[in-house]
Amino acid sequence: MKTLGASFGVAGVIGSSSLLNSCTKVETNSGDKIKLLTSSGELVEVDKAQLKPADLPSLTENQKRGRLGLPGRSWVMVIDLSKCRNARECMKACQNHHQLRPEQHHINVLQMQDAEYTAPYYMPKPCQHCDNPPCTKVCPVNATFKRDDGIVLIDNERCIGCRFCIAACPYSARVFNWFEPRDAEKYEGVTYNIEANVPQKKGTISKCLFSADRLRDGKLPSCVSACPNGVYWFGDRNEDAVTNGTTKETVSFSELIEKNAAYTLMEELGTKPRVYYLPPKDRAFPFQGEIGHENKS
Repeated sequence: MKTLGASFGVAGVIGSSSLLNSCTKVETNSGDKIKLLTSSGELVEVDKAQLKPADLPSLTENQKRGRLGLPGRSWVMVIDLSKCRNARECMKACQNHHQLRPEQHHINVLQMQDAEYTAPYYMPKPCQHCDNPPCTKVCPVNATFKRDDGIVLIDNERCIGCRFCIAACPYSARVFNWFEPRDAEKYEGVTYNIEANVPQKKGTISKCLFSADRLRDGKLPSCVSACPNGVYWFGDRNEDAVTNGTTKETVSFSELIEKNAAYTLMEELGTKPRVYYLPPKDRAFPFQGEIGHENKS
């Protein structure tokens, strides 16, 4: 059924007529019907016996390299909630790096309060780069995928803007390009970089990429490097090492999350995120947001 799944996705883009003329025959009982979505948005029903597995269209070298990732790496991020003071420099750096409009965010800083009488805090929320990502499973054209190094990317040369991945993501980590991207004229003629998802394209999906293009150059992600308060740690789980973007200190990843009681978001969903949070204890800064209850006994 896994092979069929890939075929069905391609079929939804190509349309039912060309699907029936594809590669080798699938053995199944005639009369069984299956519903497919065509590229024009029309729901059609075809005989399952006539479905044939189809090879993916050939990829450019840039696309191939982007899908493979960095050999031997297993990227992880740790976010220290006790350090965040809502400076939002991470958000600005991300927007500049990925050609995002002012209202678009790959990473957002949320004001949080776990219960009525508990202290509020700030929580940066990027894509969680799950090891069991629901977003990649629903894409009908294999435009979003998970690399061997753990990063979930989007190939906007293949994305058709169906937004199935947005619906499937429990972390609301994806955005849709409803309008022409920021500074579109400056990117005319620029070769698409799948690891930066730039140039952005109207009618496609965008998301946090862990700045995969910077990782290839031996640099930390943009958000990590831009934070002035030591909130972010980033590194390689295989090496058991993460580096703080502000202090540049490198520590053991396993010790950092164990000694500080780190947790992941919505662990009960089984998505297995690669973003870990350190609880907001011993705050480095007082909370200055709008939520919270003061002077209550």
